[in-house]
Amino acid sequence: MRIACSVRLSEEHRGTLEKWSRGRRSAVRLAQRSKIVLLAAEGMQNIQIAQEVGADRRTVSLWRRRFQEQGIDGIQQDAPRGGRTPKARQDVVRCIVKKTTQEKPANATHWSIRTLARELQVNPTLVHRVWRANQLKPHLVKTFKVSNDKQFLEKLHDVVGLYLNPPDNALVFSLDEKSQIQALDRTQPGLPLKKGRCGTMTHDYKRHGTTTLFAALELLEGTVIGTCMKRHRHQEWMQFLRLLDTQTPPHLDLHCIVDNYATHKHPKVSRWLQQHPRFHLHFIPTSSSWLNLVERWFREITQKRIRRGSFRSVPELIDTIMDYIDRYNQEPTPFVWTAKAQDIVAKVSRARAVVDKYKSA
Repeated sequence: MRIACSVRLSEEHRGTLEKWSRGRRSAVRLAQRSKIVLLAAEGMQNIQIAQEVGADRRTVSLWRRRFQEQGIDGIQQDAPRGGRTPKARQDVVRCIVKKTTQEKPANATHWSIRTLARELQVNPTLVHRVWRANQLKPHLVKTFKVSNDKQFLEKLHDVVGLYLNPPDNALVFSLDEKSQIQALDRTQPGLPLKKGRCGTMTHDYKRHGTTTLFAALELLEGTVIGTCMKRHRHQEWMQFLRLLDTQTPPHLDLHCIVDNYATHKHPKVSRWLQQHPRFHLHFIPTSSSWLNLVERWFREITQKRIRRGSFRSVPELIDTIMDYIDRYNQEPTPFVWTAKAQDIVAKVSRARAVVDKYKSA
């Protein structure tokens, strides 16, 4: 007489199966299979389990053996069934993928499930399944920018070299301005966070003016030297450089990584730098703000202190920004650059090849 295979369960698997067997959100067939395995682990025979769960004895034997062979993953999904693949359906699937990726509707920038289903005269559910199976998401779009700087390689190696191998007897700073920070005051007080409900804030606001944050991120310790000014012309930029000059040890050279904003290259700024030889400016390639680490710190202050804030005046906004900098400098966190220059060059080359391909198409 054939003897059913024995089933042994670990504590982790037993807990998972018990949760599935009585969970309201579990599929009915998954709950039944979980009960079969649990009863088999108690030593019950297939015929007894079949009577207990209301299933056929062969069904009990199938899932008992499947669990024995494949573990807990073996009962979560049905085994693939044989049979001939319907050719007509495959033609429709290929048509959906081609239409989604290579064509656009006449009156829109991208397809939706219903517009594509109406165009092809198929069921919208089929379109949804094909999109999900092929990971197609026409409603989403990502932005990108490939630098066309003719000195891209030289500037890239220069900046990444400072990140990975900073010079001796010098400080390396990442500098930039965060302009047009708005002092927004919400028209009504928001509701606080509570169980089952996120915090709320009104969508409308009152504008009370703007300020510009000048920041220099010191790469070794992660501290920030910052100040706020009304505008961001070359006069304010020179004033910020003077602040940086006074707040750093005078015997150390200062290597400053900056972007290509016009005020950074103003003739008066250039003359000032000639009079202060310890300043060395390193310009990142155009359209490569991701190469400037202070941009990462700007995201920190935006997410943690500015975006959800409510400010009744510009001075209140400035006080909040400076308070954040003071608290941040008490326990600074350095941003460590890990990407190598050759890896960046390879990635940019691939992106440029794809862009050029679509330009010529």
